[in-house]
Amino acid sequence: MAQDQRHSGRSTILAAIRKAGRIARVDLARQTDISPPTVTALTAELIAEGLVEETATDRPSAGRGRPRVDLAVRGAARRVAGLKLTNQAISMVILDFAGEELAEFSVPLEQAQASIADMVAEIARAVRAGADEAGCGVEGLAGLGLGISGIVDATRGFVYWSPSLQERNAPLGELLSQALSLPVFVDNDANLVAMAEKYFGLGRGVSDFIVATIENGVGMGIVLGDELYRGTRGCGAEFGHIKVELDGALCRCGQRGCLEAYVADYALLREAAVATDLSGSGDARSLDALFEAAKNGDAIAQSIFRRAGRIFAMGLANLVNIFDPQLIILSGERMQYDYLYADEVIESIRESIVQIDLPPPDIQIHKWGDQMWAKGAAAFAIEGVAKIALENLANNAA
Repeated sequence: MAQDQRHSGRSTILAAIRKAGRIARVDLARQTDISPPTVTALTAELIAEGLVEETATDRPSAGRGRPRVDLAVRGAARRVAGLKLTNQAISMVILDFAGEELAEFSVPLEQAQASIADMVAEIARAVRAGADEAGCGVEGLAGLGLGISGIVDATRGFVYWSPSLQERNAPLGELLSQALSLPVFVDNDANLVAMAEKYFGLGRGVSDFIVATIENGVGMGIVLGDELYRGTRGCGAEFGHIKVELDGALCRCGQRGCLEAYVADYALLREAAVATDLSGSGDARSLDALFEAAKNGDAIAQSIFRRAGRIFAMGLANLVNIFDPQLIILSGERMQYDYLYADEVIESIRESIVQIDLPPPDIQIHKWGDQMWAKGAAAFAIEGVAKIALENLANNAA
């Protein structure tokens, strides 16, 4: 029991230090409700293990004696890689244990959808190439985080379904771990956007927020009480697959009436193909052309985007009524098109939520590229690698 308490205490302290960036022991004790003597003992173990280090404080000393010091996560303790898998490329970043970026790398993806064996081989090649370019090699990595669209059991790295894979029920994490000989942590890519926002973006210091992502599909990450919410089966945040119309448009997941089937790239181009000469192939240039046509006053193009905006607003309003978050972040490649956050869309959201005498959730637009998604995957890997290090420390101390 005592060993379990010490292990839990180390985990709590390391997480608090990471969140603070730099923090004094006395403040650490106050924030974690762990007694000062225990904080001193446990941080000494973390320092001895090389996970935490003392750093000079910029605060004035209270008087004579030993200069005050802060504690910080030791960046040199580990290196991790994070990957974002899209239908066109594999984006990769390498971070140190403190979350500082050391390198970034991107390679084109040979095919948008592949067999599990081909995808594992292609990801492994990209990781090796990126690690070699960064000068550390795969052997210099402590772990790999991967973000992939679809339904994922993050505890097992198991992909139930993904538009990137030809097969269902793929043990992607296990296969990648075998191919690369290092721990691999796989999660839904929208969850990892929320992780990136939590550690590096607009979600820092916000305990309850939602990230909605719009790219080739529609995703969502939920942070409640500073923790990422995944659901019991790993599919508790599938915003793109909430139903907005009974027996409606066909979604790529195989069901009908999903929000994604009206808002995602392929849905917009599919509708445009019915009434225009644009292809419904999903080509980004076709989407650019459709958006440009709407901007130039084309009534059909405007109707397509207007409908998508209304459905998107309805979905977000439902989320607000369920979760009542402090902040909603709209993210992803499609934020370059303002139809999803036009004034009338935001106003429609506000009109459709429960009205009380308090302001509605703040809605922020965060336009960022695939490298920031990859940073979320790397942050997920840091959490997994830290857990392994703390478990090893507990076993050695037993």
